[in-house]
Amino acid sequence: MKNLNLIEARKKSGFTQKQLADRLHCAGKSTISNWENGHSKPRLAQALLISRILEEDVSFLFGYYVQEPCTKQVV
Repeated sequence: MKNLNLIEARKKSGFTQKQLADRLHCAGKSTISNWENGHSKPRLAQALLISRILEEDVSFLFGYYVQEPCTKQVV
């Protein structure tokens, strides 16, 4: 499902997908496109940075579902 909140916030802030990707130092506009089209979600640190850049609450942009970094649970 498309992330309309992310799309609207990015456009409202005047960023293209490439410009936002450049600010995040990520792979490129295809990464932003994948997030906007619901094909993938950013890691938590990226989601927080996006929320600061776009001046929107992270839960507004991504709900409560972002990728957590992979950690191995030691038992």
